Amino acid sequence: MHIVRTLALATLAAASAAASHGAAAQTDVNLARNLAATCANCHGTNGNAVGKDVKPLAGVPAANITGLMAAYKAGAVPGATIMHQIAKGYTDDQIKLIAEYLAAQKPAAKK
Repeated sequence: MHIVRTLALATLAAASAAASHGAAAQTDVNLARNLAATCANCHGTNGNAVGKDVKPLAGVPAANITGLMAAYKAGAVPGATIMHQIAKGYTDDQIKLIAEYLAAQKPAAKK
């Protein structure tokens, strides 16, 4: 009886942990989408910029985005207009979420 109760409690704990992880993952996706929405003003919806002067970010590897944001944050990109200021407004974890979200977006078809 004790073993059955222990197994039942272990199963319940595992199911609870999985549900919590699923909720946390959904929260991270929503947070990432919301943070990346601020990029849309210049880089287009979901990173699909349409202007010739702004780089699209959809599908760009997350490591490239985080590296560039770190360079902006450090002031190491010459000629940056506003990105150095924007980058300083995010934590490294937020930048990672944004980069992963944008990397997962499908680039728009080229015309």
